[in-house]
This record gives sequence, structure tokens and C-alpha cells, in this order.
Amino acid sequence: MPSVELRKRVTLVEEIFHEGGPVAKTPYRRAAILAVIKNPFAGRYVEEIVGFSDDLKPLGLDMARALIAALGGDPKAIQGYGKGAIVGAAGEIEHGALWHAPGGYAMREALGGAMAIVPSAKKVSGPGARLDVPITHVNASYVRSHFDAIEVGVADAPRADEMLLALAMTTGPRVHNRAGGLEASQIKGSDGLR
Repeated sequence: MPSVELRKRVTLVEEIFHEGGPVAKTPYRRAAILAVIKNPFAGRYVEEIVGFSDDLKPLGLDMARALIAALGGDPKAIQGYGKGAIVGAAGEIEHGALWHAPGGYAMREALGGAMAIVPSAKKVSGPGARLDVPITHVNASYVRSHFDAIEVGVADAPRADEMLLALAMTTGPRVHNRAGGLEASQIKGSDGLR
């Protein structure tokens, strides 16, 4: 498979102190890291593409580690995650699907074996497109307090022959969580769901 050609990387970190209610003692931190890479399949149909997923693994791990560093450097402080991809107009949605395994497994590894499936969003679009990357708890997908999303995008990406790959992480529940359901303290940790 072709090598990964990286054009740029962008890191976004938000600190949320309140959402109209009381100011949190510790701000909720939500972050994303984006990589803009050349799409080796742009402009043509290629039947066998899955091998490129393996080529993306080092990039995924590097991005996951950089994102943890941007959130303070402690993997144990990360409580939520998600991933996504925007494929340029000369590509297809399936090219973005190649990010599922290398993006998700990279975060699980960097976080020491997180259990929950990593939620994902993908689409085909042009430069400046925005994507809402879904976020759930790293060990139990049913923990409602950690259901969230972060909007990402880059003004000049993806170009028609590029892909924008995204990873997202958070440091806790939403700042004014009151939606009920399974609490993080109630996680059994046996199946990635509860």
C-alpha cells in the first residue's frame, strides 16, 4: 500500500467553565487532533484498499499520544473519545472508513486498553467542511453523562485528493450533566457497554 503523506496537523482544545449554570470547579476539557493526508485512492476506484488501514496505524498512535499530551499528559484523565473523517470530493466514503481501526485502536492502546467502541462519523465534502465527531465514555458506551460531540474542520482541507482524519477526547462528563442514566461510578467494565 502507499505511504501516508501528511500535509498538516491541527490541535484544538476547549475548556468549558459553564453552559449557563454554575461555574465548574474544574473546567471540562474537550479536544480534537486533525491530520490532513493525501488520499492515495482519489479519482479512481480501487478494489483492494484495506491494506492502507495498516499504513495509518502509526499516524493514529502518534495522534492519540499528541492528543493526550494536549489534555495534560495523563491517560487516566481521559474519560471520553471519538473519531471521524472527511474525504475530499475525488474520494469516496469507504476511504474514510479505513480510519475506523487505526484511529480507534490507537486511542485504546494509548489509553491503556479502553473498552468501549469508539463512535465515529464520516462524510465526503470539500475544503472548509465541518464534521461533528461523536464522543462517548471510554469504558462504557451507555454512560449518558459523557455523550458529546466536538465540531472540527480546517479552512483549506480536505482538498479533492485529500482526507481529514480526526480523533477526539474529553476529560469528564459534560459540565452540567443532568440527563440521568448509568453513572461513570457504576461501570462494571465487562463489555464496553455498561
